[in-house]
Amino acid sequence: MDAALDPINGVYAGLMSGTSLDGVDAALARFEGGRPRLLALAHRPMPPDLRARLLAASRAGGDSLDEVCRLAVDLAGLYAEAIEAATARSRLGADEVVAIGCHGQTVRHRPECGYTAQIVNAALLAERCGIDVICDFRSADIAAGGQGAPLAPGFHAAALSHPAHARVVLNLGGIANVTWLAPGQPVRGFDTGPASMLLDAWAQRHLGTPFDRDGEWALGGRLLPALLDRLLADPWFDRPPPRSTGREQFDLPWLEARLSGTEAPADVQATLLLLTARSVAQAIARYCPGSAEVLVCGGGARNRALMAALATECAPARVSSVDDAGFAAEAVEALAFAWLARQHVLGLPGNLPEVTGARGSRVLGARYPAPRSL
Repeated sequence: MDAALDPINGVYAGLMSGTSLDGVDAALARFEGGRPRLLALAHRPMPPDLRARLLAASRAGGDSLDEVCRLAVDLAGLYAEAIEAATARSRLGADEVVAIGCHGQTVRHRPECGYTAQIVNAALLAERCGIDVICDFRSADIAAGGQGAPLAPGFHAAALSHPAHARVVLNLGGIANVTWLAPGQPVRGFDTGPASMLLDAWAQRHLGTPFDRDGEWALGGRLLPALLDRLLADPWFDRPPPRSTGREQFDLPWLEARLSGTEAPADVQATLLLLTARSVAQAIARYCPGSAEVLVCGGGARNRALMAALATECAPARVSSVDDAGFAAEAVEALAFAWLARQHVLGLPGNLPEVTGARGSRVLGARYPAPRSL
């Protein structure tokens, strides 16, 4: 790292590509007093062929070592494009960025087996961008007996706490997860179940589109109460925190096993949308008492039908986009990994043991230095 860079108040980049596989978000932020000020945000859509290969690699038995390594190389290229776009928009040079926090692409998340796998060729990313890369944020927490997820609650606590009342930060990516921030109380955070992942997969199958824009297709269907009951009857929803999940639990075969085969596809989509809203609301009611508001981030915050369903299910708590708190909804996850990179550089913990279940606080991530003249 350049000795002239300020690791405390300097500029960090964050990269996020989630389970929804819709694309890569790169956020560039300057940290002032520990809080980020967004300088630039760039998005690169996931190329259809790369998305299909990543989906195949995410299925048990559907990967090979050679293919995973090739995917890591291809992802590094896509991540680099997003970083280059963000730095160009901010008019900053690579030598002005302290580090990149890169989540990588999850292809396995099995904390009960002691491992998680987020793939990226971090050395190639550092070489391409000329910036130190911090990645593999989840493994240290899992090694300490934790779930390795969710990791964003630490950032949420630092950036989005309210001094007077309890609030929930709800991230709607492929999976939905919440952070409970209450004055004087320990931070809580956990996954609540599927969000965009099943909705997108069902839309891809029946509409041939990567997602159901604004939930319009779901709005054209009708709720199937018996199907919703079967979906919510899965024991996972009754598992107390700490808990995390992914495609290993909630995939299309999971859904298909609960279908009779006679349902209209639009009705299934309508029911999946309410599954997300109701499972979120039930989890908040059970584990996040007294929450006055729910701030929504992630791609699902732009789904008007889903936001309307959440407003109904979470009442009397007020549901709104995290935009209202001064953060772009689509930037929050990438900003969280910029924050995690800063924590690593400063030698500070990135996990919250009360959230993940780890034995203690840990400095998260592995560092790949950028090439420098020797």
